[in-house]
Amino acid sequence: MRKILMASAALSLMAVAAACSGGEKAAPDAASSGAPASVETGAVAADRDHLEAMRAEIAVVDMHPDVSFLTPEEREVVNLLNKAANLMSEIYLRQVSAENPATRDEIAASDSPDKALLLDLFDLHFGPWDTLDHNKPFWGDKPLPDGAGFYPADMTKEDFDAWIAAHPEDEAAFKSGYTVISHTPTGGLEAVPYSEHYREWLEPAAALLREAAAITTNESLKKFLTLRADAFLSDDYYESEMAWMDLDGPIEVAIGPYEVYTDGLFGLKTAYEAFITVKNPEESAALDKYKKYLRDMEANLPVDESYKNFRRGFESPIAVVEQVHGGGDNVPGVQTIAFNLPNDERVREAKGAKKVLLNNVMGAKFDRILSPMASHVLVPDQAALLMQKYMGAETLFHELSHSLGPGVITKNGVETTVSAELQELYSATEEGKADVMGAYNILFMMEKGELPVSEKENFLATYFVGLFRAVRFGAHEAHGRGAVFQYNYFKNAGAAEWDEAAGRYRIDFAKLETAIRGLVHDIVVLQGDGDYAAAKAFLDENAELDEHADRVIASMMDIPVDIQPVYPDEL
Repeated sequence: MRKILMASAALSLMAVAAACSGGEKAAPDAASSGAPASVETGAVAADRDHLEAMRAEIAVVDMHPDVSFLTPEEREVVNLLNKAANLMSEIYLRQVSAENPATRDEIAASDSPDKALLLDLFDLHFGPWDTLDHNKPFWGDKPLPDGAGFYPADMTKEDFDAWIAAHPEDEAAFKSGYTVISHTPTGGLEAVPYSEHYREWLEPAAALLREAAAITTNESLKKFLTLRADAFLSDDYYESEMAWMDLDGPIEVAIGPYEVYTDGLFGLKTAYEAFITVKNPEESAALDKYKKYLRDMEANLPVDESYKNFRRGFESPIAVVEQVHGGGDNVPGVQTIAFNLPNDERVREAKGAKKVLLNNVMGAKFDRILSPMASHVLVPDQAALLMQKYMGAETLFHELSHSLGPGVITKNGVETTVSAELQELYSATEEGKADVMGAYNILFMMEKGELPVSEKENFLATYFVGLFRAVRFGAHEAHGRGAVFQYNYFKNAGAAEWDEAAGRYRIDFAKLETAIRGLVHDIVVLQGDGDYAAAKAFLDENAELDEHADRVIASMMDIPVDIQPVYPDEL
């Protein structure tokens, strides 16, 4: 949703439990972006130095997940799920842009001397756009439309709204998360169901899920896979989402259309992805106790009672897993380290949401990225405060906090949702909210004695450095935008002051704690009001980094922005 160098490559979330019981890179500037070089096809590619610099931003990491505890039956099921996950990638490639397959063929057929590198980058980013640098094209000069491949490239927001105004009977289908908007032969617009538009890949994916369901003797997994296969062909995901919440056993799989980050036009259309993981029961059990505090966390939010949400379920299971394969939106660019699903508010109100932490992905990021970043961000005495376990804690409480605050709201007397009202702004506000509310709730757990209050400064230092990791993902990306507004809020509150002599920040821990509480209040009220204009003004006001942040980020050129996990095709 996303690191001190240690001897172990894996981040052990058991460390968080032990504490409870007692104890992304600067965008290239114009001068470094490289002059275009023409190739015989007439397309344009960036120069080799720029391409190589892009590739170096994301480090390849061979992953060796521990699956020794799986039975032969479970391995067979996982291998079938891996194949289904690859089909999610085929769909998502086209959701980014319907032209992507043809563009890749164009690169492959070109005479560019950098063809192999260009194809590698294309596969890394799922298209010819640099996802870490405002989706700038590195092949050709076509910009990525805000609506990606979900809408006609030439369709504007005004076109969409005008069509619905003239055809109100189409509103539900047009605003559905499971339709693609296309031009009709007569020049109009129509909503095509996912199950029809992506049938070429959904039918074989459904068949693989049914094959896996026939093999497994785990009844909860059998039920979920069967219902999810049906949903691929009906676009009705409710029953399978409910079944996913009840999933039990060593295989934890999320597969289907979930997040709306790729839809930069309206934030309506869901992207296909897959997380194929296996669960560590001991670590999951050690952290599961925090879910009992969800209602208390809601009650503790520093806002008026009218903004608190006790309608959602507080079941919220927690799973600590090792990822063994990815698919779709989970594969390109910045890697998810945890997720909180489902997004269907009906399911959240009935059962809450499940928090899944990708232990091996998080561990690789801690070792390769967060740990070496500390000395670039903070003065030496504070850089030494970073603790591995608090990256895990912040990740966990970030996901828990997605289940807190406004969800279903009433605006102008009509029941609606925060996401529907904030549209494409929702993802950035929600990711930033989950970050800062996660920090607020860790401080709350310290008050409760569940985490050692003596380590408050260790946590706050780890949290602050983590903002710079997210910023490097790109200020246009939801997590990056969320991190930027947190940074600006804290800077304006005097919580982080620039030490000119050291060329680093010094945190005022007391002011940072106060600012965390203030930002939680402001962002929850903003979401609870469902005020698009206010949300836009807030994000616009806090959209840019200052020269000191730019300077720190520019100093991190030797640290990768993110990782590219490489998993075995079969277990």
